[in-house]
Amino acid sequence: MKKNYQLELDEILNKIDINNRPKLLLHACCGPCSSYVLEYLAKYFDITIYYYNPNIDTVNEFKKRIAELNRLITEMPLANPVKVIEGKYNNEDFEKIVVGYENDDEGGPRCFKCYRMRLTETVKEAKKNNYDYFCTTLSISPYKNADKLNEIGLELANEYDIKYLVSDFKKKNGYKRSIELSSIYNLYRQDYCGCKYSKMQRDRKKND
Repeated sequence: MKKNYQLELDEILNKIDINNRPKLLLHACCGPCSSYVLEYLAKYFDITIYYYNPNIDTVNEFKKRIAELNRLITEMPLANPVKVIEGKYNNEDFEKIVVGYENDDEGGPRCFKCYRMRLTETVKEAKKNNYDYFCTTLSISPYKNADKLNEIGLELANEYDIKYLVSDFKKKNGYKRSIELSSIYNLYRQDYCGCKYSKMQRDRKKND
């Protein structure tokens, strides 16, 4: 039976004492995807965003996205303050792990390798700094495989002995709400995931 990660998340949130909020390290790819997730979770957790995305094709794009993320958390009224950690940018690290998968469509094995890379660095950071949970905003996208993200997250949680916050943020109209919030805050909303391969796929579709 297919797991309902939204239902599992609801059960976790219902048990949280908001006067004694656990610490969550939330991997984030950009401001638009973070918007709804922060609106949803800031009541329950002390959140630090971990912006670790070496898949992004250029340093200018990397900087543009984190600038928008930082602007969002200064302008958006949230239940509790949110901090941001900027991870190291090295696109070569990403390119090494996707050798042989360059021609995959978005959503396939190349993306799964990217999920694991980013979540592995997130769990290491979370463990090192004594967070209670780690998670990612990636499941808000209709192009991301929530089952695979949760599978990898739970594997890493077991390996590093730290809790993974299961989620499928596109549920409860999360993706729709992220679009609304992007419009409200006039966020730069990129039209490709981040890597040069997703950009090439975007360009092919435009030219079809």
